Amino acid sequence: MEAAVAQPLNPVQLHLLKIFQFTRDETSLTELKDVLFDFYCKKVDEEADRLWKEKNMSNETMHELKDAHFRTPYHH
Repeated sequence: MEAAVAQPLNPVQLHLLKIFQFTRDETSLTELKDVLFDFYCKKVDEEADRLWKEKNMSNETMHELKDAHFRTPYHH
């Protein structure tokens, strides 16, 4: 069995560890999690908007994709 390779923490992870050391109660932890969740939700929305514009997507495109079948047919 191969040994797991230790990966160093990136700067964001290190900073979050420093922040979390001051989080002493469940309420603060929940609030901090909410802030991080909102941050990443905003990033996902921004990326989705960028792709929507880049690919010239519309509501009609979404309806077409919803009904599309992309699976490869199974042949015996």
